[in-house]
Amino acid sequence: MPTEFPTFTSSIPQPDRAERRSVGVVVERRRVDSPWIEARWQPVLLVPPDAERADWSVMAEGPDWTRHYAGTAEIALFPTEAENYKHNLDGGAPCAYVILRPGGPAPGLRLLAVTVDPGEIDTHAEAGDDVIEPLPLPIPLLLWMDGFVARHHVERSFHKRKRDRADPDALAPRRPNGQPRHG
Repeated sequence: MPTEFPTFTSSIPQPDRAERRSVGVVVERRRVDSPWIEARWQPVLLVPPDAERADWSVMAEGPDWTRHYAGTAEIALFPTEAENYKHNLDGGAPCAYVILRPGGPAPGLRLLAVTVDPGEIDTHAEAGDDVIEPLPLPIPLLLWMDGFVARHHVERSFHKRKRDRADPDALAPRRPNGQPRHG
């Protein structure tokens, strides 16, 4: 199994200055004692991508659990989102969020995305059925993200806007000549 997270290169020009890395995702299926569901699926590990391994292939198994290589996903970093990445890094436990969506061929789940942008998770959380799991960032990805933030993050000072004073005549009834009616 490869030990590095490769840089994604594309023949398509990328004017957005985004950087991309591919990661492999390991998902665990654990049997649960419930009348409503048979098992719980949970992302458990990010690994270097493995082109030799088929998506959803079994990696390891025990009496009540099975670990699958769910497949490869791309993490993309965009300069305009550097502040969100900085918040992730500064939060104490930098993580990548793995998003699984019900549907598709067996096992009935598909690897939708992996992101390091905490703001992006809100969008997926609204879907309701998505499985979203934060996983610790492996050191090579952490260093890559830290370097990206160092190159692209621009500290913006807080500027409190001063409100305009209200015009008491702004909503007053008007005469045909445009003058306010008082009384």
